[in-house]
Amino acid sequence: MARVTVEDCVKIVESRFELILLAAERSRVLSKGAEPLLDRDRDKNPVVALREIAENRLDLNQTKETLVKGLQKYHEEVLTEPEEEESSKENIMETPELSEDVIEDVEVNASEAGLSIDDNS
Repeated sequence: MARVTVEDCVKIVESRFELILLAAERSRVLSKGAEPLLDRDRDKNPVVALREIAENRLDLNQTKETLVKGLQKYHEEVLTEPEEEESSKENIMETPELSEDVIEDVEVNASEAGLSIDDNS
């Protein structure tokens, strides 16, 4: 295919917006060193990506998945934590009980410093 047109690609990917996203993602992958799925013919990466889409050589589902993962702020693997870590976090969250001596000492020192301590806080 000497010249690739959008009409050739829209037969494979109906949405022009999705087509641009997929071609851009494939172009980025090619620029990182991936091997093209067809002869390059001195074409630049965006043209090679469009040609791959038009000739139905590119796995579109894999490309979509890679694109979505790249755009996600939090990945699914990061959000799932082992149960052991959750139980240790619960232990950290617990506030220790203060003894009466410590509370009285704080109240005395606070009143001497001119600060008032409410029972509600």
